[in-house]
Amino acid sequence: MSRLGDMVLKVRSKNAGPFWLTVDIFCGTPDAYAQVCASVTGDRVAALFKVSPDTVDRYEMASLNVVKFSLPRPAVQGTREDRDMHGASFAALVAELDV
Repeated sequence: MSRLGDMVLKVRSKNAGPFWLTVDIFCGTPDAYAQVCASVTGDRVAALFKVSPDTVDRYEMASLNVVKFSLPRPAVQGTREDRDMHGASFAALVAELDV
């Protein structure tokens, strides 16, 4: 198995408002895109972030070779419990997934 971050161009995460995060996986090639689509599921992302799978939305953009996930933030942005105001560090967790 390979680490996701080693096989794609970039994994990026960011805020999608104070209550949501977005994770973008830029695959680069159709082959990498197909492999990511087959192995990185909403259930795996939900388990990684410890949220219900019902709350994770997945979007596939084949023309761009991009897979995108939107999910609730672990803490509301800017609260005392929030460890990442911009949501950028969550990409590192996703990049470590085995594919």
